Amino acid sequence: MINYILQVLLFQALFLAVYDFFLQKETFFKWNRSYLLGTPLVSFIIPLVKFETFQKAFPQEYIEQLPTVFLNPQVVIEQANENNATLHYISILFYVGLVIFALLFLIKLAKIIQLIRTNTVINKQHYSLVVLADKQATFSFFNYIFINNSLLKNEDFQIIKHELIHCKQKHTLDLLFFELLKIVLWFNPMVYAYQKRITLLHEYISDAEVVKESDKNTYFNKLLSETFSIQNISFINQFFKHSLIKKRIVMITKEKSKKMKQLKYLLVLPLLVSMLVFSSFENKQNITNEQSHMQIKETLINDTLSESIQNVVLDTINPTKNIAFALIEDVPIFPGCEGTQEQLRQCLQDKITEHVNRNFNSSLATDLNLSPGVKRIFVMFKISNEGNIIDVQARAPHKKLQEEAIRVVSSLPQMMPGKYKGKNVNVKYSLPIAFKVANNKRNIETERIKEIVIGENNKYTKNDNSVPFAIIENVPVFPGCEGSQEELRACLQEKITNHISTNFNSKLANGLGLESGVHRIFVLFKIDKEGNITGVKAKAPHQKLADEAIRVVSSLPKMIPGKQKGENVAVKYSLPIAFKVE
Repeated sequence: MINYILQVLLFQALFLAVYDFFLQKETFFKWNRSYLLGTPLVSFIIPLVKFETFQKAFPQEYIEQLPTVFLNPQVVIEQANENNATLHYISILFYVGLVIFALLFLIKLAKIIQLIRTNTVINKQHYSLVVLADKQATFSFFNYIFINNSLLKNEDFQIIKHELIHCKQKHTLDLLFFELLKIVLWFNPMVYAYQKRITLLHEYISDAEVVKESDKNTYFNKLLSETFSIQNISFINQFFKHSLIKKRIVMITKEKSKKMKQLKYLLVLPLLVSMLVFSSFENKQNITNEQSHMQIKETLINDTLSESIQNVVLDTINPTKNIAFALIEDVPIFPGCEGTQEQLRQCLQDKITEHVNRNFNSSLATDLNLSPGVKRIFVMFKISNEGNIIDVQARAPHKKLQEEAIRVVSSLPQMMPGKYKGKNVNVKYSLPIAFKVANNKRNIETERIKEIVIGENNKYTKNDNSVPFAIIENVPVFPGCEGSQEELRACLQEKITNHISTNFNSKLANGLGLESGVHRIFVLFKIDKEGNITGVKAKAPHQKLADEAIRVVSSLPKMIPGKQKGENVAVKYSLPIAFKVE
């Protein structure tokens, strides 16, 4: 959505630039009015239009992006919560602005209605005059012309004629159109710019019609001699407005533009084509994992790489030819994977994720004195036309992490290569790896419990290489556990595993319409200073699974709290729960 809004802003700015530089000084007022009313709407439509012809017209290179691998699963929950909080605040800000601008509009509209109700109204055949006793103002709103009583007595018909043009050509509708856009898109500066320009154009149109039947010098004097108290309402047509007088006089004295200059409007055509091309490429997305709740789209920044972001490149046997990933006939196959092309793709992603989680030395970051927070490593590699892992490159916050990422990815097993038109091809992938560095100054430590596998038919291997994210002096003690700190830690994990496996409704997932395969729930909770289970949060493929995980973890018994430097402390745990949907 943000990308869409940015494109709309860009396109509206470009349309306004064309108007300001080439069109606004011409006397083609009707054409300019259509331009100012049409181009804002076109700006909303163009980003939604996709032409594959434009995408195929230029050779492109693509990179298939794998879903982010989380070395410590609490990153999934905490980052999701942060993203949700940010989106929540942005949504609140948007609706607050919408309400404020809607109220301002209603207040201005109420002022107009109040003037009609409290002043004398003289009904004419095609319009109504609202005679203002107190206000030195002249303006129009739909078929109402508001005029001061003294001007009416002096029979200033030129002013009435001017405002009558606004009424006949329904200029109020133009202004209300932009007023409604200002309510919905109150943060968009282009809407205000458009409204300012069409307000001036309305005056040009009315002035041009009036001077056809009157003397220009008399009309100039009328503009310059009268001083009115201006109503500060953006959707009324005001006869006199200080900021517009000079421009109106210049336009009245200007000779009519030659018809040849109408060719300037053809400038819109190449601009439209450029926008469509930009929009088509900007919105071209790679075929990625559908598990959007776990995916963070990132790209490897490397000056030596010319590939475009978040897509896939296939290098055929002829290395000068690159083919879009969507056209590949057979994706690379990880050993042991079976099924359709989509199932093979999903299996490949799952297997790479498991391999990195199992083999990456996640405790390495603790020893590198990195600043606390979520860190990422970006890896790029190819599965060659022989199925080998080649050209592994990485970008990381520290060289040792970069070397570790290259080591782990390079250790992936040989696969069956991808194919295009019956020939083996190279497939390039980007792989984001996320992990969290703890703040050692805090008294809340975080540990990762080994992955719990639930369900009777799960035959895949548990992640037995999980290591504590932070080391605490005295771990919390589960009721019935005894022994050394390591024994207490192992007993705690074993008891929690047994509790989850026994109490979790493993049949729940079968009725939720999930795709077949391995799925995971990530749970974050605390054992507080009193030994109670608090702050339970979960991230799951379905809300019912998240609720079930929270219920089961919340039912853990009270424990003896953990200690740091002799004092009770809260200990935060992350708990991955894996299950298989047949």
